[in-house]
Amino acid sequence: MDRRREPEPLTILVAAREEADRISETIAALRRDFPQSGVVVVDGDSADVTAERAEEAGAVVIRLGRRGKGEALSAGERAAPPGSLLLCDADLRGSLEALARSDADLVVAAFARRSGGGFGIAKRAARELIRLRTGFVAREPLSGQRRVSARARAAVFPLAPGFGCEVRMTIDVLRAGLAVEEVEADLEHRETGRDLAGFAHRGRQLLDLLLAAGPLAVNHRGLRLPLAGWVVGVRRNAAVSAVAALGLADDLWSGEERGIRAHLAARRTTGVLKLAGIPLVGLAATRSLSGGLLVAGCANLVNQLDTKPGRAVKAYAAAALALGAPLGVAVLLGPYDLRERVMLGDAGSNALGALLGLKSVERLHGWGRWAAVAAVAGLNVLGERRSLGELIERTPVLRELDAWGKP
Repeated sequence: MDRRREPEPLTILVAAREEADRISETIAALRRDFPQSGVVVVDGDSADVTAERAEEAGAVVIRLGRRGKGEALSAGERAAPPGSLLLCDADLRGSLEALARSDADLVVAAFARRSGGGFGIAKRAARELIRLRTGFVAREPLSGQRRVSARARAAVFPLAPGFGCEVRMTIDVLRAGLAVEEVEADLEHRETGRDLAGFAHRGRQLLDLLLAAGPLAVNHRGLRLPLAGWVVGVRRNAAVSAVAALGLADDLWSGEERGIRAHLAARRTTGVLKLAGIPLVGLAATRSLSGGLLVAGCANLVNQLDTKPGRAVKAYAAAALALGAPLGVAVLLGPYDLRERVMLGDAGSNALGALLGLKSVERLHGWGRWAAVAAVAGLNVLGERRSLGELIERTPVLRELDAWGKP
């Protein structure tokens, strides 16, 4: 009996930026090899006529703006009808028909011929990250030519951002228990050289794939971003590191509960672990009840503000200037958070709040500290009853500050 699955409807996704000289040829070859499939080109704010050439060649074009490769392919996936997907680089030459002949859930094209490129550092790092996370040894971990079944599509989208999308895609498919196959194909595309531009490209690629292999979360706009806030706890004092660890546990294993009341009602959640653990950390670090309450209140307050890009970092920076708290971490994470390249997550926002709380304990004593505890508690209660984000967006001055720095 033939156990092969029935062929799924196929849509071709192409992420393109400034490929006007090759995009028409690429689309023509794809339409020749897959005449029943639609072609969706996501243009990443090209300065040339890439989008126009793609439309002339018969593709549906989505103009996304200048974002990463993973974001572009995710935008194309949202616009594609149900079924399997064929992912293709815009400058490809050769046929991808071999990918359609495999029954694997993720089929990756392995280039039969190789020319150009760097020293293979990014490729070796990508291969090792996949092996560490799954045990699978990939021949072509960075190949952008891939066929994704409908089952694998559900497991991998939205993709990790930037050039880390292929590595995380392979990891997600394997961790979902689906099959991966690499198929050799006679292909070629434009290789980056061993010049300044080429090394800069591979440096960005290496950073993206390192972030993509770590913890990810989906933000308010449906983008899947690396959770990088845990770096706040690196090489800090033991209290901040412990708070970051509690927040990371919530990032990785939290349920659908939101807010203190929801967590208390559910009882056994990572949120309840934070509600108990962070005050105890603060109490141990400050050796005072008021100190423990202030650390916990600040940690939860900054976490409540972390609902839009850059909001929590800006609030932290403003308070840090007043209190003399460290600003380096905000300077490091702020640009990436504002541009939606990473997320703080609970690890980052709780740890930043704990930093403010500890600095407040140093600066405030007696009734002044208890007044701060009351003020922070009041803001937390307000945030439980009404969204602090909504209040910010309704207040003209705060709304303008909230928008500052965003692309």
